[in-house]
Amino acid sequence: MAGAVSQPNVVYAPVKRRSALAQFCIAQPLGAISGVAIVVMLFGGAFAEYVAPYDPLAIDFGAMLAPPSWEHWMGTDAFGRDIFSRVIYGARTALTIGFFSSLFGCVLGAILGVASAYFGGRIDMLTQRFIDIMLSFPIIVLALVVVAMLGRNLVAGVDVNLIVAIAIPIVPKVARVVRSAALSIREMPYIDAARAAGFGHLRIIFRHMVPNVAAPFLIMFTAFIAQAILLEASLSFLGLGVTEPTPAWGLMLSGNASDFYREAPWMILFPGLAISVAVFAFNLFGDSLRDWLDPKFKV
Repeated sequence: MAGAVSQPNVVYAPVKRRSALAQFCIAQPLGAISGVAIVVMLFGGAFAEYVAPYDPLAIDFGAMLAPPSWEHWMGTDAFGRDIFSRVIYGARTALTIGFFSSLFGCVLGAILGVASAYFGGRIDMLTQRFIDIMLSFPIIVLALVVVAMLGRNLVAGVDVNLIVAIAIPIVPKVARVVRSAALSIREMPYIDAARAAGFGHLRIIFRHMVPNVAAPFLIMFTAFIAQAILLEASLSFLGLGVTEPTPAWGLMLSGNASDFYREAPWMILFPGLAISVAVFAFNLFGDSLRDWLDPKFKV
């Protein structure tokens, strides 16, 4: 056609989308920093045999109460054991107990909260009264009662009863939060459609309701790891948690550390600092994960 102007071929460059990890790091820089600290602790605990410069159980009476130096970065304790090596191995103990305690407590609490919201009526009322009773006890007191009742049960070097004792106080808090989220999901049309299709209660709960409370579950799971680490340290400090000679942060703060805190303050300083960093990192990472996943915080 005469007078027609030919249009040049325009090639549009593909838009590069950032990965979810990159988006999280950009949106939550403090969460990214805490995530790095968690990864460092996980790496140190998992590969403690290769990272720690000394055997954490090796006794050296010639180096008792040695101050921090190039040979012993964090000094030694009353038995000449290297504190830096024991802190690294203590990360394995703290993260193992914290992870499994939080996982067990959050899973049980999520199932209890979803079931309470789904069935409603008398089941919901009885469940919530039971949760109210559990929440009325301070978390450390409840853990003390449970660990005193259960005693010790070592499996692969880990006290399973200690994990259960720490997990039980987590259950009611998770159940209360998950129930509030599941109450709104219960009224969704697809839940009514699943009932009309003849699906059983278990299928509706685990296939249609549980996946929709995954976001608050993940946030609480991360945050309660910090609480579980703190509880494990508290119980070990009181003599009801991890026992000697297992390297554990709370255990390092009790016993000889309290006797020599004036002559050797590093025996208390570095294990206490490790507990503080771990708890702070997991709490900050959980808060950042909540801000990133919850759409209400993105408005």
